[in-house]
Amino acid sequence: MPTPVAAANAYAALARLGEQAANLGRDGATPGGGPNFGSILKDVMATVTSLGHKSDLQAQAIATGKANMIDVVTAVAESETAVQALVSVRDKVIAAYEDVLKMPI
Repeated sequence: MPTPVAAANAYAALARLGEQAANLGRDGATPGGGPNFGSILKDVMATVTSLGHKSDLQAQAIATGKANMIDVVTAVAESETAVQALVSVRDKVIAAYEDVLKMPI
């Protein structure tokens, strides 16, 4: 189960992504001035990867007896939440792409 701190961090990250996405469609924005979808996606993937790496390191540390079980559970829960959010976004993008494909020309 994610901790309140992990949930707050996830909501803050989503808020930053929402702000970046909102700035993409501004009329005054220059075509290369703001972040593009590819860079946002790359940042999110890097975050999810780093959370997975953190949970792996915590699991290795608990196996050697150098970590606290609460830290391991927290790291695994944060990683699981991030992966679930990423899969949910992926599913929405695929559904939107399929809707575009179904549109008549």
